[in-house]
Amino acid sequence: MPQQVIAGRYELLEELSHGGMGDVWRGYDAVLDRPVAVKLIRQQSVTSPQLADEFAKRFRREARITARIQHPGVPQVYDAVLDDTYERLFLVMELVEGVQLSAYVDAARPLPVSWAAAVAAQVATVLSHAHDVPAIHRDLKPGNILVGRDGTVKVLDFGIAAILRTGATKLTATGTPIGTSQYMAPEQVRGGRITPQADLYALGCVLHELLSGRVLFHADSEFALMYQHVSAAPTPLRRLRPEVPAALEELVLHLLRKAPEARPADVQEVYERLRPFLPAVGRTPVSGEAGPAGAPDPTGLFRHPYAPRSRPRPAVAPPPSGEPVPAPVPVPDDLRANIKEAYAHSDALLEEERFAQAAEVLSEAIEPAARAIGAENRKVLEMRTQRAAIRLLGGDYRAALPEFTALADAYGRIAGPTSERARACRAQAARCRAELGQVTEALTALESVLAVVRSVDSDVSEEAIELRRDIGMLLLAQSRATDALVVLEPLHADLNVVYGPADELTAEVAEALALIRLDLDGQGA
Repeated sequence: MPQQVIAGRYELLEELSHGGMGDVWRGYDAVLDRPVAVKLIRQQSVTSPQLADEFAKRFRREARITARIQHPGVPQVYDAVLDDTYERLFLVMELVEGVQLSAYVDAARPLPVSWAAAVAAQVATVLSHAHDVPAIHRDLKPGNILVGRDGTVKVLDFGIAAILRTGATKLTATGTPIGTSQYMAPEQVRGGRITPQADLYALGCVLHELLSGRVLFHADSEFALMYQHVSAAPTPLRRLRPEVPAALEELVLHLLRKAPEARPADVQEVYERLRPFLPAVGRTPVSGEAGPAGAPDPTGLFRHPYAPRSRPRPAVAPPPSGEPVPAPVPVPDDLRANIKEAYAHSDALLEEERFAQAAEVLSEAIEPAARAIGAENRKVLEMRTQRAAIRLLGGDYRAALPEFTALADAYGRIAGPTSERARACRAQAARCRAELGQVTEALTALESVLAVVRSVDSDVSEEAIELRRDIGMLLLAQSRATDALVVLEPLHADLNVVYGPADELTAEVAEALALIRLDLDGQGA
């Protein structure tokens, strides 16, 4: 259940992170039926009632600026909510799934050069779009950079540091600079004017850390650390890791110069200097270029730019073992109660057409149930089937397709490939394919299921009639009017007998036949 509802529509479900500038929650948008991220800005940012009005204006202004950064590497800003007390400030954003870049930094196992360069190049493209707005990040660091499962880099928290920044209004309680000391440009430490060159310095800190496996400076206190950023010379990368190319070391040192005007002219220059270290289009990785085990590959965007989505891998059924299906495991009483509660909660959400959340509630019950009683236990399969059906109803055909395919295989192993549940899941998978534009494959699958139904049941059973209707409509969608006529004419005759001419399905097929005949008559004219 939601812990809190913001603006009457955004439900806070689970705290994802707790940071110095605010807490991030996994949320749910009840109006648009989608997951969101909700960032609660720390209320300590407002230190007196006199600052509330100015803070409200700044909050909305910065949220609007962030929303103008149109780049896939920046999570979209959906809404900015400021409550009446001015004490609770919320940014509602795209929920991004990924791992913080800091998780991949390891001094014992430095990242491949191409991997680090690909991350930096992606961040550079994001910054180029932001600086054009203009928007300056002010707090770029590995903790604000996520690597998604497809290798896409996302830069988080644009505008947050700007909302909380010090200045004439002195919005922080201490008056100290806003930012993370480990990545703070000298001019930020001094409290000087912030320009895009501050982000370039932070990018230099990040790239140095990725390539060396350690932070740029170490110190016992925050004051000493900030002093080093102002006065100390960074250690050249090749002293720490000799195989780093000299030109890349030179770029990092250029980014880390103390004076803003001494750094590269802009982030576009940085990108051009990173290009020689990026993989060429179509080039496959060689030995030593792989990132950490299990990590996504940020170089993939450069090896295959603008590539389509990967084809879904067909579910592969395990080869028959010749052994009987294991006997069902008894369901413990507490698990049975949890499953019942999950169904009730999911059904209530489904009544409100909150499809994404209804499916998620079942997902939370499926995993522990599968561990306890087996992934192919009847109770688990029933929950998976319900979840797949909810996804189909909600229009998430891409997620429903592999689920129905896997379920058809599972039911086939348990009850036989011609069993009713195996047939139903195969048919639903075919309908998902049709919605995804895979019409030829969908037709083949539906015709195969219909052949099985005809062999075990009547041609006018409810299941057969639905399959015949779907096949006829798909043929019509493919402009195969003559083939559609062959399927739909006898179906219409059967529907008149079984359901009557006033039935909704009979009328739907009659209308389709009228359109087919009109089309065929027009072709013959």
